[in-house]
Amino acid sequence: MSQASIRFEACDPRDEAAMGLLHEAALEARGLYPELFAPDAPMATNAPLGPRSVYLLAWQGEACVACGAIQPLGDPATTTIGEVRRMYVLKTARRGGLAQALLQQLEQQARELGFRTLRLETGYRQQPAMALYEAAGYSRIDPFGPYIGDPTSVCFEKPLG
Repeated sequence: MSQASIRFEACDPRDEAAMGLLHEAALEARGLYPELFAPDAPMATNAPLGPRSVYLLAWQGEACVACGAIQPLGDPATTTIGEVRRMYVLKTARRGGLAQALLQQLEQQARELGFRTLRLETGYRQQPAMALYEAAGYSRIDPFGPYIGDPTSVCFEKPLG
């Protein structure tokens, strides 16, 4: 996948393309962690954007192939810590550097929003995600916020400098 052929666009997280990717991500999560989901559990939804938040979609031609978001951790008016959320790349678009490019875009957006540190959470069975974050300069930290006490969570942090 050519990086030049990818375009990133900020969008409403409830946009049809964003919800389609969220659905794909949820199906993959249910496959990775079947013990966490009841068969009739409702699918995840995206909340509206709050202050100092951004939701990005990555497009290759007419195809929406990845998404990611930044939101504040704590009081949006004062916090300097943002959280990377909803990072997902379609299976057909993986292994070409798209996740790295998306993460770089999210970091740039976080700087523009005034964040000095980013945190994120992934699941312990998601080795490629953990490798991506470590290669991008993120360090493992203790679980934070809603991930405290979740045995499936692996959390990371990166100062933006």
